[in-house]
Amino acid sequence: MTNRQKLKKLFAILDEIESYFHAIGKMSFDMECCAPEEGIEPAGKDMAVLGKQVHKLTHSKTYERLIRELHENNEGLSPVQKKTVEHLYDYWSKTKNISAQLSYEMDLVTNKAYGDWLSAKKASDFSLFRKSLADLIHYTRLAIDLREEKKATPYDSCLDDTEKGGSIAQLDGFFAALKERIVPLLQRIVAEGKPIREDFMSRPVPIPRQEAMSRYLLKLEGLRQSALVLMTTEHPFTTNFGRYDVRVTTHYHEDSFISNVFTTLHEGGHALFMQNEPQELHDQHCADNMTSAMHETISRFYENLIGRSEAFISLVAPKIRELSEGVFDDISDRELYEAVNVARPSLIRTEADELSYCLHIMIRYELEKAFINGEITVDEIPALWNAKYKEYLGIEVPDDAQGCLQDVHWSGYSFGYFPSYALGNAYGVQILRRMEKDFDVDAAVRAGELTRIRDWLTEHVFSIASLTTPDEWIRAVTGESLNVNYFLDYLEEKFTKLYELK
Repeated sequence: MTNRQKLKKLFAILDEIESYFHAIGKMSFDMECCAPEEGIEPAGKDMAVLGKQVHKLTHSKTYERLIRELHENNEGLSPVQKKTVEHLYDYWSKTKNISAQLSYEMDLVTNKAYGDWLSAKKASDFSLFRKSLADLIHYTRLAIDLREEKKATPYDSCLDDTEKGGSIAQLDGFFAALKERIVPLLQRIVAEGKPIREDFMSRPVPIPRQEAMSRYLLKLEGLRQSALVLMTTEHPFTTNFGRYDVRVTTHYHEDSFISNVFTTLHEGGHALFMQNEPQELHDQHCADNMTSAMHETISRFYENLIGRSEAFISLVAPKIRELSEGVFDDISDRELYEAVNVARPSLIRTEADELSYCLHIMIRYELEKAFINGEITVDEIPALWNAKYKEYLGIEVPDDAQGCLQDVHWSGYSFGYFPSYALGNAYGVQILRRMEKDFDVDAAVRAGELTRIRDWLTEHVFSIASLTTPDEWIRAVTGESLNVNYFLDYLEEKFTKLYELK
């Protein structure tokens, strides 16, 4: 059998696997967006049954033989096909020792955990989620222990899974650099910064008006509306089933109109990535292999570097006044710009300002590192969370819902994901500086020409993400490896000017 014939046979299996994944994903989307509370756990069991079929296909003798042989000899394959085989082999080598029974148990745990997290958050009672989290940690460590290739610690494996080449050593240095410059700047703002008016930020706006704003923003970002769905959920996310079915979720609070603006911009950034990978990558089963930090780079790029810029606020302020039906008519563009960039320690990560946001990520990183590596128990998490918020942000955590239960990520096997947000912040500014060499980004935003940004990202960023490691990717886009100083210089320049610091 030639390599081309082997690849054709492999792709036939992958087509079937992809259909199962799409079915599971659509059930998961339903579970998180519109399933009744009592239907969440049964839906999870249905998903686990379908997961059995995926495991059966990915652990068959035929699949294993094709993956191994094509990995050992890829002669005659295109560069994209070679990368597909590389991705498949990497995932197979990490999961090949997971039995069908273990895989099923893992699926049951994660599908039940989401419902437990929702209940616990609603009741603000960590004890209702404690067992599910303990089970998730247990199965994560068990699955990692079954691997033949070992990293320095279990959490190093989680980091490498999320961001190829990621490690505790790398991230300890990265976060230390952030802390060294962000904390003093935040302290200066609290002590010396000029007062910024923000009393209008909680003015109520009807939900239908907010939904209209979300749809306006998604269209403005350059998303194809015929391939897009917008719904609501407890913790917003974006998912896709190919580039022609991308699903964005947000949430609305009548007294927090601006919150929805930035949530939508963030999720719209994810959706742009999903809609604009080359069709060839989808055809060759190579799409959606970008790392988490690559994805978060784009979501944070639109949320902050574009969304919180003075140019963007000037662009959308008239629409905000129109859709809020006069609620913000007395607020100037400058007042709105300053208010959406207020920097202060806060409780909720997703509502955190651009400056203090990375401190929220550091707290989660330190806790994940500790509980995955067995340095702390699950029962210690709430108290340690509260202590770190007091130490890093100087604030008291009033309850579990606003504390360690606020994020959905620990209700699944997403350990190691949180650092992606901070890495994305740093990658984003570095990419912006490169983009600015090709055209006036600020002028394009003021003119409402955001499709120029989308098109540049499609050519330089989206096209290669699934084909490269993080370091290869950022060097191909910007000409150098990740340099955190771009991000830190940007923060210092922006907030020193905004707060009129000496």
